[in-house]
Amino acid sequence: MSTKAESALEFPAVNINLYKPSDPINVPIIENRIATAASGSGFTRHVTFDVSGTKLENCVIPGQSLGVIPEGVDENGKPHKVRLYSIASPTGGEDGEGKIYATTVKRVIDEHWYDRGMFLGVCSNFTCDRETGEIIRMTGPSGKRFLLPRNPEAYNYVFLATGTGVAPFRGMILDLMRSGIKNDVALVFGCPFRTDVIYPELFEDLDAKHDNFHFIKAISREKPRPDGTKQYVQYALLDEQKWMLPILKKENTLIYVCGLKGMETGIISILGQLGLFDYLRFKDETHLHNPEKWTKEWIKSAVRPGSRMFLEVY
Repeated sequence: MSTKAESALEFPAVNINLYKPSDPINVPIIENRIATAASGSGFTRHVTFDVSGTKLENCVIPGQSLGVIPEGVDENGKPHKVRLYSIASPTGGEDGEGKIYATTVKRVIDEHWYDRGMFLGVCSNFTCDRETGEIIRMTGPSGKRFLLPRNPEAYNYVFLATGTGVAPFRGMILDLMRSGIKNDVALVFGCPFRTDVIYPELFEDLDAKHDNFHFIKAISREKPRPDGTKQYVQYALLDEQKWMLPILKKENTLIYVCGLKGMETGIISILGQLGLFDYLRFKDETHLHNPEKWTKEWIKSAVRPGSRMFLEVY
């Protein structure tokens, strides 16, 4: 049976596909800066662009994405395909007038396992390389489901992010805090090292200024948990449950998950251990009330997010 909060959930109407890959627009980069500590283990940048005079002006909200088409062709001689990036800006953009928006981009630099050759992500490195004033081809907006509800003040929020999955939450949290919301808003951010935290000054400042905003860092490759497991995002629901559990037990709390594909199984497992079944729906109820039997394979086949849990993984 759905709760009153679930029944009342409505989301704003949004614009989508104003510009398609076959007909992108050109927009200038106006800022490109590092978004982590300079000593971070990766390279993550906050890239800002100007959509003034286009149909994107004042038409993008947190939870949506814009596409970037890198220059050049692939190994088959075909133009590179569009890559979607979540908007990291609040409603109204960085400038409050809907003309300046930003996204969060991590350079993909890896090694092919079969020949140890270097692999470079085409679009991430193209975007991170852009200088102020340079032009990028853009499409969008995309996305109409991973949004804050129409009446955001009616809910509590638990945001769970890894890496650049924090991008939409930057915009959403800025919207919520600027609105003067009184309900609880929690952000759990996971990364390998403390120097990899994205937008640390912003979230620490919000935590210090707002009693109802809680910022938790889940640092996986430094100090392990008492049982030796790594401090992944999902374990914050257990380790910080003294105050997290009361929030999660409220019928008007929403969970948003964004980041690397696969993180959702660990989160679902912990929700089961805590008896928080209302956030989930079950295709197969074999182990519904026996979370200790929830294997990764069973979760993947039998459990889906419920109406109060929103998932965006890649």
